[in-house]
Amino acid sequence: MSDGSDRSSPAMFPESPLHDRRQEDGGSRGGPSAIAWLRKMISELVRSKSAAIGAIIVLAWVFIAITAPIISPYSPTEIEGTRLQGPSLEHWLGTDHLGRDVLSRLFWGTQVVLLLAPVSVLLGILIGAPLGLISGYVGGRLDAVIMRGVDILLSFPTLLIYILIITSIGASAIIVVIAIALGSVPPITRIIRSLALDERTKDYVNAARLRGERRRYILVREILPNVSGPIIVDTCIRVGYAIMAIGSLGFLGLGIPPPTPDWGGMINEGRKWIFSMPWTVVAPAAALSSVVIGLNLLADGIREIGQQR
Repeated sequence: MSDGSDRSSPAMFPESPLHDRRQEDGGSRGGPSAIAWLRKMISELVRSKSAAIGAIIVLAWVFIAITAPIISPYSPTEIEGTRLQGPSLEHWLGTDHLGRDVLSRLFWGTQVVLLLAPVSVLLGILIGAPLGLISGYVGGRLDAVIMRGVDILLSFPTLLIYILIITSIGASAIIVVIAIALGSVPPITRIIRSLALDERTKDYVNAARLRGERRRYILVREILPNVSGPIIVDTCIRVGYAIMAIGSLGFLGLGIPPPTPDWGGMINEGRKWIFSMPWTVVAPAAALSSVVIGLNLLADGIREIGQQR
């Protein structure tokens, strides 16, 4: 006959699915389990063709961004030769309309893209994730207020929001990051809200409520880890969107002020000679496209791995 002491047994409260996966990997905390999880994720990414190809493309550009000061043959801002000189052994991708080396500017422009895009998306997630989690979990009037605000912002073209912010304040790296971050908040909020709505009715969330856990604990320690997979996939895709946005703003003259190398600005500067001197446009455009394709392939691979698990 039971004395009632088994009412608080862990079996009475279903654990989070993330907890089950941690147990399968050899523990819930500690260094060894984290290392084992990292090794397992890397092996799964390698087995996925799309993820492996995407990772190689992205890592190649990251390597170029880190080593740009070393591998660039010339200064990205100094005039190093005759203007609009064709590709040669001295200038592999030729020179632009001012005589600057295109390859060097391409390499240095990688730093701008691969720094500003992830930072802007991360800032958007830091704002949109709490809003989406709270809106989806709490519901009611708070959810209605947050989502109506999101709907209003989504009714405006994203590029128009970027242009309004930058033209009102002025073009700079910080303003570009803020503009892209604010433009990404509404879709991020909507996506995470939908994930939270699906998770809040599951057994492990109800068990956390029965244990008397606080709302913040449930959101941060229970729901957020279990929706991290879709968030990571969306982040990869959204970084690609941010890179395209930086390129578009640079093309419109609203990106990073010259003479700092900017792929979008390079395309804009070379468009006058696109038929006679195509390398001034093809090189930055191909670089821009390749990074976005790599991120999309990586996101597809991560999505496939998540579905298999």
